Amino acid sequence: MTKNKSSLPLDGMKVLDLTRVLAGPTCTQILGDLGADVIKIVEPENGDDTRAWGPPHFEKNSAYYLSSNRNKRSRALNLNSPEDLKSLQLLLEKSDVFIENFKTGSLKKFGLDFESLSQKYPRLIYCSITGFGHSGPAASEPGYDVMIQARGGMMSITGPDSKHPTKVGVAVADLSTGLYAVIGILAALRERERSGCGQHIDLALFDVQVAMLANIGMNFLCSGETPEAIGNRHPSIVPYGAYATQDRPIMLSVGNDRQFQNFCEALNSDWSNKPEFKTNEARVKNRTKIESLIEEKLKLKNRDEWLSILHAKKVGCGPIQNLSELSKDPQVLARDLFTRMNDNSTPCIRSPLVLSRTPIKEYRTPPALNQNPSADFSS
Repeated sequence: MTKNKSSLPLDGMKVLDLTRVLAGPTCTQILGDLGADVIKIVEPENGDDTRAWGPPHFEKNSAYYLSSNRNKRSRALNLNSPEDLKSLQLLLEKSDVFIENFKTGSLKKFGLDFESLSQKYPRLIYCSITGFGHSGPAASEPGYDVMIQARGGMMSITGPDSKHPTKVGVAVADLSTGLYAVIGILAALRERERSGCGQHIDLALFDVQVAMLANIGMNFLCSGETPEAIGNRHPSIVPYGAYATQDRPIMLSVGNDRQFQNFCEALNSDWSNKPEFKTNEARVKNRTKIESLIEEKLKLKNRDEWLSILHAKKVGCGPIQNLSELSKDPQVLARDLFTRMNDNSTPCIRSPLVLSRTPIKEYRTPPALNQNPSADFSS
């Protein structure tokens, strides 16, 4: 049998989306990009909160809303209306996935909690996104990205030093939770192929933020020492970070001793032959001294000169670009990362998923409020 090469990987998947703001919409946007039929259920008067999160706007839509709601349909339903609630139940009968980000326990009064729906629809994959999950003393607390970054340890290791805790420039807890939601949903769907049963995915921004501590979290668990913010530097690698040049700073990432030798050759220095700098462990111990020597050398030329020299030696380095510069980056242009949606007007950041046989081609503009009032899943 010949397979349809034009179909997307998730064609046929039916996703009922009761999420708003960023974490949930990020998840459902990715599923929609990959071909799932996503019906976004919104409250009738205002819809998703992010519609009002501007400026900036593009043709009356906030840029925030546009960032995470493409490739979906929109249907307005009032959960307090028995008629609308019945319409939602009809959609659930055909859904593969139900994803919501209401406060823990708040959907139970509508009969939309997992326990109620799993009895009616045993094959349903039910994904809940909350601030702190469905258990533990904080389960009932609201979860906002900046609060999660603060409580979850991220801000304590971000910023110039321990006196200036800093949030990441984008909502990393929300965005990463959206990614984990996609992974969890696809895993649950794969398992359903074997068991025939759905299940509940209890996904918490707080849990994801803790998981994102990665090697820094493991440093603490292994050593017992509390990590602190060290700006753009790395706790275990030197040289690594932003270094001043004659004009603009340069980012360096010299990951091993062989690369450090290449780096020293590029700077016409003999540091790699000295015991105090020869190994990465030695450089970490003598961080202040070697970094001072490096910046003294780098200030002899401008950033672009050093980039050319270091690239020739295959040393990890790069410019620190603002978004205007990024938009002109040859790699961005070559990969078409800043593009347009299907209307050829609305700006779009392309999905980073590049699939050889089933490429993502559809970038439908985010729906207007209740744009699809009769939206249903075709059988």
